[in-house]
Amino acid sequence: MFNLLVNAGGWADNHDTFSHGRILEYTAPALVTQMRVDGVLNIAALTAMPTLFMDEMRVDGEEFARIGTIMSIRDGARGQVLLDYIYDANVPPIPIAEIYRLRSRLGINDYEFSRTHWAVKDVDLFRFMLTELRGSRRHPRIFQLPETATLVNDQLSVMMPFANSALVLAAIQRAAGSAGMRCDRADDIWDHQTVMEDVVALIDRSAIVVCDCTGRNANVFYEIGLAHAWGKEVILITQNQADIPFDLAHLRYLHYHPNNEGLATLEAQLLARIRTLRGG
Repeated sequence: MFNLLVNAGGWADNHDTFSHGRILEYTAPALVTQMRVDGVLNIAALTAMPTLFMDEMRVDGEEFARIGTIMSIRDGARGQVLLDYIYDANVPPIPIAEIYRLRSRLGINDYEFSRTHWAVKDVDLFRFMLTELRGSRRHPRIFQLPETATLVNDQLSVMMPFANSALVLAAIQRAAGSAGMRCDRADDIWDHQTVMEDVVALIDRSAIVVCDCTGRNANVFYEIGLAHAWGKEVILITQNQADIPFDLAHLRYLHYHPNNEGLATLEAQLLARIRTLRGG
């Protein structure tokens, strides 16, 4: 989750005031009950989240937003609260026009760009930055990618040895379908002249990547590295625990048997994990 603070007058460097009456506008009712208990703001919860500070959007579209952390929230005079905050020095200013373009990913509607308010959004802000706002870092030398990522929230991809059982793939596809996701494997796609281009394009747009480490396939491990580097949710599976390399052994993985009972268990475990990653 993250705080979205929009202010018509812009933001001072480290502290400012905000109208108490506009806090938690445009916030889902379930989140409101978490952030305001018996009419009192849950300051611990609000200050624990990252914050996106924005000016109200102007016609010229030249404003920039900043990402930072609220350090303290105190009562002020005349229905105001006093905020102390710091901006993250490692995150450069973000054009508000870019946030507007990607507003649906952040759960922000059009009206919020011209309304001073404080909302809480149920979106992982830093994952959003990794998958959407990373254009300057997307310059691989051996394959081509669009300048900015186009994350498809219901896209799941499967990375596994081409020779692996079709029954394993079918179990993964059933789990994805039950969770309301489309499921693709690179060899099912022919959008580019090379298989490698199709693989990286599929990983790039996927929200979740399932990787089968069975057999220690070098291609799969390369694809796991890409998925991790691009901030994807990666689910590791394997028929043999010894096939999980040392550098990945600290991560949780699903161990399955390639028989009917084992694949049924894998399907159920994958479905549960996918639903957890998608927030329910």
